[in-house]
Amino acid sequence: MSTVTFMLQLLESLGRFTHFALRALPAALLAWRRPAEFVRQLYLIWLGAIPLGVIAGLALGFITWIHLHGVVEPHLREKVPEIVAIAIVLEFAPLGAGLILAGRSGASLGAELGSMKQGEQIDALEVLGLSPMTQLVGPRVLACMITLPLLTILMAYIAIGSSYLAEYLGGTMSWPLYRTCVLRGLTGPSIGIVKIILSTLKTVAFGYLVAVTGCYFGMNATGGTEGVGRAATRGVVASIFLVLVANVFLVKLIEMIS
Repeated sequence: MSTVTFMLQLLESLGRFTHFALRALPAALLAWRRPAEFVRQLYLIWLGAIPLGVIAGLALGFITWIHLHGVVEPHLREKVPEIVAIAIVLEFAPLGAGLILAGRSGASLGAELGSMKQGEQIDALEVLGLSPMTQLVGPRVLACMITLPLLTILMAYIAIGSSYLAEYLGGTMSWPLYRTCVLRGLTGPSIGIVKIILSTLKTVAFGYLVAVTGCYFGMNATGGTEGVGRAATRGVVASIFLVLVANVFLVKLIEMIS
């Protein structure tokens, strides 16, 4: 395959994906018209992400505290809770939640819709005059967009709690002092509530990208059961890539706004 041919195929694939993503957004915003399917998807995606979110939150808090406590000078130890809280709330929890959803839901959405594609269920919807975008994609995209901010908040709370547990086991601070330091770090002039809110809300974009990517590869799966597996794998890889790239741009945008 020549370089020109490869580039043309790549541009065609990007165009198809972009067109699919643009169609998915209005379908997601209208998903409330199918409350039963939307609630079912929200329940499945949110419930499936909670165990990983809890474990990741516990690990983030412990690991961040251990690293910082080992390098910060003893007379600056009161700064550790502030730094831990800022790092978790602004970056670790949002990005961690996005990657968790990409790994889990990116695969499940690709496999589920890929199986429906191979079973001709999607074709049956079109024959009945129903839009697969409205019936299948919209509720899943909206569910992911709502799940990710909730998962981010859960992970942030658990991570800060586990960081105090690490402090309790290996440090000297009491909980009232630790909580005061955490709040001082999050409400200081360099952070502020606006940046915290924007950092949490950027996960809505992560959820949109994860859901759209998984659905896109699932609905374009070919080649039988092997094609379904390839769709799930591609959904995960592309979702993780898009979340990481989007995070870079969104962090810069948040810094410019706040």
